[in-house]
Amino acid sequence: MSSNRLIHEKSPYLLQHAHNPVDWYPWGQAALDKARQEDKPIFLSIGYSTCHWCHVMEHESFENDDVARVLNEHFVPVKVDREERPDLDRVYMLFVQASTGSGGWPMSVWLTPEGKPFFGGTYFPPDTRYGRPGFRTILESLARAWREERDKVEQSGAQVVEQLRQYSQAGEGAGAVGQPTLDAAFHAFRRSFDARLGGFGSAPKFPRPSVLNFLLRYGNDEAREMVFVTLRAMAKGGMHDQLGGGFHRYSVDENWFVPHFEKMLYDQAQLAISYLEAYQITGEAEYADVARDIFDYVLRDLTHPEGGFYSAEDADSAADAAKPKEKSEGAFYIWSHQEIVDVLGAEDAAAFSKHFGVKPKGNVDEDPHGEFNGRNILYRADDQETVPGIAKLLEIRSRRPRPHLDDKILTGWNGLMISAFAKGAQILEESRYAAAARNALNFLHRHLWREADATLLRRYRDGDAAIEAFLDDYAALINALVDLYETTFDPADLKWATQLAQRAIDLFEDKEKGGFFSSPANQGDLILRLKDDYDGAEPSGNSVMALALLRLGRICGNADFRAAAERTLEAFSGKMLAGGAGLPQMLVAQMFAMGKPMEIVLAGPSDQLVPMLAEIRRRFLPNAVVMQAAQAPSPMPPVGGLATAYVCENYACKLPVTEAGALAKLLQ
Repeated sequence: MSSNRLIHEKSPYLLQHAHNPVDWYPWGQAALDKARQEDKPIFLSIGYSTCHWCHVMEHESFENDDVARVLNEHFVPVKVDREERPDLDRVYMLFVQASTGSGGWPMSVWLTPEGKPFFGGTYFPPDTRYGRPGFRTILESLARAWREERDKVEQSGAQVVEQLRQYSQAGEGAGAVGQPTLDAAFHAFRRSFDARLGGFGSAPKFPRPSVLNFLLRYGNDEAREMVFVTLRAMAKGGMHDQLGGGFHRYSVDENWFVPHFEKMLYDQAQLAISYLEAYQITGEAEYADVARDIFDYVLRDLTHPEGGFYSAEDADSAADAAKPKEKSEGAFYIWSHQEIVDVLGAEDAAAFSKHFGVKPKGNVDEDPHGEFNGRNILYRADDQETVPGIAKLLEIRSRRPRPHLDDKILTGWNGLMISAFAKGAQILEESRYAAAARNALNFLHRHLWREADATLLRRYRDGDAAIEAFLDDYAALINALVDLYETTFDPADLKWATQLAQRAIDLFEDKEKGGFFSSPANQGDLILRLKDDYDGAEPSGNSVMALALLRLGRICGNADFRAAAERTLEAFSGKMLAGGAGLPQMLVAQMFAMGKPMEIVLAGPSDQLVPMLAEIRRRFLPNAVVMQAAQAPSPMPPVGGLATAYVCENYACKLPVTEAGALAKLLQ
């Protein structure tokens, strides 16, 4: 089997296309030089390795010799893994969304040799169908336009870039953000909330944990109940892997029942924190159980032997090990009734089937593509406490052909997961979660931190670390270091967090207008530097950085960090005032900045501090930072050599206490 240049890459997504007849280039100088030398437009295809429609387009078009011939003759075909290069993805996605009204992956964009986009879309079928023009037809018409109407195409590309530049600068600093802005965002979420089934809007339903973060901190009973209803509904549905733990990417239907079966690390990280915080607020064990189940999944299936966390698992897999290329969505996860009876026996199968909604002829009523073929998606159909057979069926399932694992390790996503494990260690009093967080952090420090020039890298895979990190990576890792410091109180965490924060300010901050660019100024292959602000499936780098700097600045007493965070909030005040529902995680940072600050300083023997830490951690205190006296900006000695807690609120400290009960009263 012949291969193209992608065979030398480390990205699992690029390697999936290494044997296509398309003469793919990875993004880089060689591709840009070829386009200029041969005076050809670039066809840029952006996706990721666990993307279902990326697989479809590859099979239909990129494995097709006739399509490849047209692509190779008239264009310079370039592949990008969006998870490796989120900066490129954002720029060209902004173009696709602006020009077509929607976006997604695979993303298909045609560029001038200078990288300016002039036509784009997402998935294109090989032939005209579904009301979409066929891919080959588009290729031929664009090749003709380049030959015959070159001036118009280049002029269009230049205009597009200027429009994108103006759009990216719109809505900067526009005044004070106060309670009315928070109220407006709450009412926007309230209007779209599905009170019967949980979640926001109708099908398909995506988890968006930054919305849950905002509503829990907004703090009125109705806002919190919206979160609890959503978390309970998600936990019961088929979107939650009832056997193996963790959550699939989204629900195709409004009931959280039929999932898109892909599993992403960033979803596990953020949802674990949502369930942990719901447990803190309510004390209801159901939420803690779901968080544990997410952690079990990540530790079992997404953890590198040295401690880092893998990126994702695919939705598609083979139903039959003897036919590995015949894949379908969800094959790894679904069950026929007879399979369950064969494994568990009639009596246990009946109890299992009752609890998980299993029907003899399958439980997916609408299956237009025949993907489920009489099989069952497991969901919690009743509230039975103990159910037989879960471990046995999980063991049987583990022998099936597994979905493809995207085993690259991304700094930003690992930062999110380290935060989740750190909070899990605190709230669930589980030391192995602290160990998981520490192991992952050590992995990043060992493999993705270049000590010589204080540079963070984004991606590690198969022994290779590459790609200088982006804002998202720095922000998530700084936040993770603060979370891990508040878990184990290792001063080395604060030291590295401070170093990263200063480096991020130097690399990314807009010194004139505030806020942070997603990429550094020296990124020569970008046509535009953007400041990302939308808190979608992942929170934006600006939102995470603002909160991380506020927290770190408060612990370390660093006014420069606090000032940079405040400049960021000011820079995005226009966006928050115009539509805060698009920036819920930025609103979380805004609430932290606006709220009464609380510092809890602990002094004395570590073993004697355990009861006090338990009192702190069983409470939801989103405006608090916790530190040991050795790292506090001013001296706070233990009283009489005893374990001592100082609680300072709104810049005034209360008398120190030496008993957990007395601390509990202060925290009330």
